[in-house]
Amino acid sequence: MQCGAPQSPSTNPKQIEKKHTAKLVIHKDNNYIAPDLEVELKLNTMTLGEKLSNIQQEFKAKKSRYNSFGKYNFRSAEDILEGLKPFNKKYKVHFVIDEVYNCESSLPVIVSHARIVDNESNERIGATAIVGVDLQQKGMQTPQAFGSASSYGKKYALGNLLLIDDTADADATNTHGGSGAPKAKAPAKKDDSFKQSIDYLKSTPDANKGAVLQMILDKHGNKFTDKQVEALRKFV
Repeated sequence: MQCGAPQSPSTNPKQIEKKHTAKLVIHKDNNYIAPDLEVELKLNTMTLGEKLSNIQQEFKAKKSRYNSFGKYNFRSAEDILEGLKPFNKKYKVHFVIDEVYNCESSLPVIVSHARIVDNESNERIGATAIVGVDLQQKGMQTPQAFGSASSYGKKYALGNLLLIDDTADADATNTHGGSGAPKAKAPAKKDDSFKQSIDYLKSTPDANKGAVLQMILDKHGNKFTDKQVEALRKFV
């Protein structure tokens, strides 16, 4: 055993470098900024339109409701609102829905407005949906008819704001883990959506017919021929 000054334990230069190296971000003015602060700075410089664009791309909402008649899953307004909650804190925004009731004709109409609001600037971006209340629908009392129309309007106002398209819904044909083997088709039922659309437009106030027609075409337009679409446009 040799005498002398005690030797320091051997160290790996790479370990020292790794231990003392911190990841920094160089900002445009040549200042060093920690990564978490860089994220905060980017968020503070984003416009509300940029925040909404990010949310539209990142948004996912489960489809908790099941349509036993059409045999497919779908989103409700509550599903969409629940899916939006994480973005409130992330982007410093909140979402607001309000409704206006119009009873100028025999067919009551609910106009739903969905808005995203910037918590700091109070800037707002909104979208609208117009829904008629069918008081003659079988099996529904008046409060149920209004509640159903209200939920429908909220869902489609939010869908317009967030660019959600439920018309091209894979769940409508999803086998949900099944073999995917084709099943015998039931006899096709007569589609009376064109006739219902005409009746709907006839009972709609003139001021709202344009918006109602657009809603009809968004939902059923792929079923109509060019002549049928032209016939519907004559009501506007």
